[in-house]
Amino acid sequence: MKIDPELAATVAAIDDEGTLDAASRRLQITPSAVSQRLKTLEQQLGRILVVRTKPARLTAAGEAVVRLARQIALLEHDAMVGVGVEEDDGGRRVSIPLAVNADSMATWFLAPLGRLSNERGIDFDLHRDDQNFTARLLESGAVMAAVTSEDTPVAGCSVSNLGMLEYRAMAEPGFAARWFPQGATVDALRAAPFVDFDRRDTLQREWLAAMAVDQEGVPRHYVPASHDYALAVSFGLGWGLVPVLQNSEGLVPLGGPTVRVQLYWQQWNLQSELLDSIAAEVAAEARRVLSAEPVRTKQKPKSQVLRRSQGHGAGA
Repeated sequence: MKIDPELAATVAAIDDEGTLDAASRRLQITPSAVSQRLKTLEQQLGRILVVRTKPARLTAAGEAVVRLARQIALLEHDAMVGVGVEEDDGGRRVSIPLAVNADSMATWFLAPLGRLSNERGIDFDLHRDDQNFTARLLESGAVMAAVTSEDTPVAGCSVSNLGMLEYRAMAEPGFAARWFPQGATVDALRAAPFVDFDRRDTLQREWLAAMAVDQEGVPRHYVPASHDYALAVSFGLGWGLVPVLQNSEGLVPLGGPTVRVQLYWQQWNLQSELLDSIAAEVAAEARRVLSAEPVRTKQKPKSQVLRRSQGHGAGA
């Protein structure tokens, strides 16, 4: 049995657009034709591929088909460039889905994508999530590559080290003067409100643990957007762990350990010139702006380098 690439591409369009009607507009066919293509492939495979909710949701079998469709489209694009057809038709653009954590997107990741888009005519479809969850998007076929904290490659993917995104505890000067007149003491940290990214975010709580403070009962605000998170800290809503790369002008450091989150690049293990060029540009930018090695001491306390498990340091 072979999977018809056109039918697989239809399933991918449904996944991208969220509904059969939207997929029909993208494919420039009728909604009934989209439905018929989906039904045909499901009958051929004997598997349900799409749960027809709003938005439509892929089953595990549907994820496998979508991954195949994206791989075919990527390799086809490389082949067309290789034979010069892309140049002949005026440089038709290709869409590349990538997964990235929120803080990387807010600080360093968009710069290399801007250069690539201008040079290569690429459209990027970015999926933002915590760095511990972006690898899942690779498994599902939703994206072709991801910034992740996972150093174990997803099946069918390669992995390379990008570097570390660093965070420091910061606060607005007036906030620091009010809550930390004697510095970031245990008693002061138990009383001062902090800014959390969301309820999956553990970065501030890990930093508090490193400062010998139980986070239970400490007041907190939730601000689930990287730029707005830093803005909330600058407005004195609370203290927070702010990326070193992010503009922290006007904020004062609270001391304590610098938090370093190790990031990796995972991508589909395909012989794709386009995907490799994206990886090279991203890696070059990471070498330029990210920390390469943690600060090492003879006997380094565990708190000196905290591994980010969830939250705004990763995402995405």
